Amino acid sequence: MDRRRDPDRREGGVMTTTTHLEALEAEAAHIMRETAGEFDRPVLLFSGGKDSIVMLHVAVKAFAPAPVPFPLLHVDTGHNFPEVIEFRDRVTAGLRLEVASVQDYIDRGALPDVPERNGLQTTPLLDAIEAGGYDAVFGGGRRDEEKARAKERVFSLRDEFGGWDPRRQRPELWNLYNGRHCPGEHVRVFPLSNWTELDVWQYIAAEDIALPSIYYAHEREVFDRRGMWLCPGAWGGRSERLVRRTVRYRTVGDMSCTGAVESTARTPGEVVEEIAASRITERGATRADDRLAEAAMEDRKREGYF
Repeated sequence: MDRRRDPDRREGGVMTTTTHLEALEAEAAHIMRETAGEFDRPVLLFSGGKDSIVMLHVAVKAFAPAPVPFPLLHVDTGHNFPEVIEFRDRVTAGLRLEVASVQDYIDRGALPDVPERNGLQTTPLLDAIEAGGYDAVFGGGRRDEEKARAKERVFSLRDEFGGWDPRRQRPELWNLYNGRHCPGEHVRVFPLSNWTELDVWQYIAAEDIALPSIYYAHEREVFDRRGMWLCPGAWGGRSERLVRRTVRYRTVGDMSCTGAVESTARTPGEVVEEIAASRITERGATRADDRLAEAAMEDRKREGYF
């Protein structure tokens, strides 16, 4: 648990202190409440990954004892890790979950059937936003993940085509968030913008938050592609040499582009120690789609990606 403290404050005449994690949680909860109050139809993107799980955990606390006042949306490529899908269905029981399926688009010929499907998520996502009439979309993106995400504001305006233009970023002085948008536009909202990967794992440890098992060290059959351990499937592994390694995943997504790292970390505390010693972000270390070009993420965001 992070023991750093923010300046003293007074509550009911009693001097108290706030931990770093408490301050981050309070900020994220404030952003969610502001969004729920300012927008008509918010939705929370939920993949079953650690950031979306933390985001949902904060949402539950932010609106308790009332239920979470917005639905969840998952864009399923059809190549997601089975452990993550099982966890997603279990943790969202009793909540409103909408699934936008890439496979459905492929089956009706609206999208090509390619081995690496991560880039196919944009169309189902934008169609689901339009069909649901969602004017605010919570995402678990953090500024420390990738340089394009570092440019984003907490409230990030998307045009009528779902595209992002960095030149239209709005100032957010004193945590004042501007949600104004024209018909057809929507706003992506990032409550975890100011968190780091280390913050996320310290919070998971402090709050005892359950995660899919693949976030912890386990033995798995993998193959090496451009210095990244991928698990076999339609995207590869038939002609590559398969080996068994003790690995874990720092991030989860489409299996065709999400790599594992060799690790012995089997508890949140051990992961915290591992991340504290790392000098490369989880996307930089394990996401093949971000290695396609220098501005790969920014190009996808301009087209409507997360």
